[in-house]
Order: sequence, then C-alpha cells, then structure tokens
Amino acid sequence: MVGPLDGVKVVVLAGMGPVPYVSMLLSDMGAEVVRVVRPPNRAARALSQTVGLTDEKDVVNRAVASVAVDLKDPSGRESVLRLTDGADVFIEGYRPGVAERLGLGPDDLRSRNRKLVYVRLTGYGQSGPRSRDAGHDINYVAQSGALHAMARVGEGPRPPINLLGDYAAGGAMGAYGIACALVSAARTGEGQVIDAAMVDGVAALTAKLQGLRAAGLYSDDPGTNFLDSGAPFYDTYRCADGGYIAVGALEPDFYREFVSRLGVDVSDWPGQDDRSEWRNLRKLITDAVGARTRDQWAQVYAGTDACVSPVLTFDEAAVDPHNAERGVYRSVEGVLHPFPAPRFSGTPARDPQAPTGDLVDAAVITQRWTRSNTDTREDAQ
Repeated sequence: MVGPLDGVKVVVLAGMGPVPYVSMLLSDMGAEVVRVVRPPNRAARALSQTVGLTDEKDVVNRAVASVAVDLKDPSGRESVLRLTDGADVFIEGYRPGVAERLGLGPDDLRSRNRKLVYVRLTGYGQSGPRSRDAGHDINYVAQSGALHAMARVGEGPRPPINLLGDYAAGGAMGAYGIACALVSAARTGEGQVIDAAMVDGVAALTAKLQGLRAAGLYSDDPGTNFLDSGAPFYDTYRCADGGYIAVGALEPDFYREFVSRLGVDVSDWPGQDDRSEWRNLRKLITDAVGARTRDQWAQVYAGTDACVSPVLTFDEAAVDPHNAERGVYRSVEGVLHPFPAPRFSGTPARDPQAPTGDLVDAAVITQRWTRSNTDTREDAQ
C-alpha cells in the first residue's frame, strides 16, 4: 500500500492554479490521478517552449497520468463518461455552467456513478454576483479581505505570490474537502458535489484574525499589528552581507533571549510592549543586525529560543542540515521537488517522481478500473 489514498481513482479536467496542485496532493498520497488534457497540437507545443515549462519539469504533475481528449467531440465526452464511471473523484475548475454545456456536469456524471465525489474548484464559487467573473489568485485574496491586511505602514498591499489563494485556499482546501467527502461516501455509499471556492478558502484561513478583531486586539490598519510587520520583534532584518534574518521573538522570554545576543548594550532600550517607541526600537534592532552577516547571526542564535532564522533561498533550503535530514526537498532529475506532506507512519506517501508528459490511452485505464471495481465488489461479497 502506497499512501493513505491507495486505491482511490481520480479524474481531473486539466486546468491552472489549484487544479493541478490538488491533483498532486492526491497523487502524492497514493491516489491514481488521470488528467484529461486537450489533444496536442503545434500551437500548444510552441507555447510550452516559449514559457519554458514542459510537462517534464512541471512538478505538480508528478505521478499524474494524462489522456488526450477533445471534450467538444461526442466521442471524447463519452470517453470521459466511461472513465468517470469507475472513478471515486472528479475535479473540474471551469466557470459555472461550462461543465454542464460539455455534458460533464454533476447530474451527468453522478446519475451514472452515485458514489462519485464531484469537485468544482473555482475562484468565486458556484453562486453570487461574481461567480462567472474571470480572476486569479490576487483577485480572490483581495475579495476575501485578506489582501488588505498584507501591507506595511504607508505602503500598498503585497500579494504573497500565488501561494495563498491558488494553493492554500484552493488546492489544499480542496484536497481536505475531497478527503472529507470520501470518508462520508465510504460510510453512506453516496458521493456529493463540492463547491470549493478560493474566496471561501482564504476567508476560512482568517478565522483567528476575526477573533482578535472582535476582541479589539487586531487593528484594520495594515502594518500596525504584531504579525503584519507592525511589531519590530516580528519582522525581517537586513544583515551586513545583504542577506536577511527572520525574527519572531513575540513572547517576552523569547524577546529577552533575542536582544541579549545582539552584542550591544540594551539596558536603555525601550520596553517591548511600548508601542509609542516601536519605531525607535526598530531602528535600534536594524543597526545591531546590520553589523554582522546573515550566517554569523545564524551561528549566534543556533540552538536558542530567540526565534531567529536565516532567510534561505530555495537552493539553500534544500541543503540546510535540518531540511536535508528530513528530506524536505528532493532533487529529481535536477528539479527540486517538495516532499509530500504531511507524513504518515503506516501508509507513507509516494517518493517524488519526475513528470513524464507522456499520454496514455483512456480506454486502457477504463478497462483496468472496471476490472478493479468488479474485483472489489466480489471481495466484499
């Protein structure tokens, strides 16, 4: 058995952002994922060469099989229907109504396979005035209210790449929903439709902040709070060599440990909780940190409770002793792959594999899945 989702069969209509990411998460945990892509053509190959990302380097497609199907062709639609007859999960990331027009909506598929978990992974969701609007990660994070909070004083909001909307709120939240629905389907024999919207997902991630706001402990003025760069003891600082350290010395004990190792006289420094002196305190810390290199500070704070870490590049993170011992990253044919998370003691995930980009025959998979499901039913009897 490879992974806790070994035996789960997934069909996904190829898409962008959270769609391939949720496919990777499921595949990492042992599910057999089949991605339905458009038939290859010269234009698609030229675009791939232009952007420089071929299937062989697209990490999110590791251990995912691809079948080429023209969804606008009736025979192509029928091919997908037969495939999903033997599947446990179906994922699409189209705008509301598109899957229905292709004849692949929830009613079309679940009328043939009642245990199917049908996942609709979009930005704004299946309802609401903006449900059919185009958008990307930055738009969904903005719609949720979270982007407003991601700013320093006097500066505009800074989008966190596309890790928050696409991958945390979309892909990871979608995978969580799928796992929940599979548990329910195993108990009841009935699948269901999941409306996984990235706006919803980002909003869910703000739960702790909403409680702090209600208690008057979090201001809606960006860059003035403990965790949004407002506190000088929770921020990044430039070192003598141009590198950075990350300081997270929130608790008083950790803060005392942090300042005691800066190598300067801190006896007349303002108190940690004196917000009126935070600007002055930030300058004092900046000057102290700027006297040594990043790696020197890493040695100073190694093994302490000061909550100080060097800000590593991806290549540095891959060979860092802690990460290397745990295998946080694996190099597969020269490409860094994050190791599957979380880790299971009894059903470990797959080791990362290089995506091939090869196409497989949908009919072959359909036949194998049909035999597998038949064998499962006979074993149950």
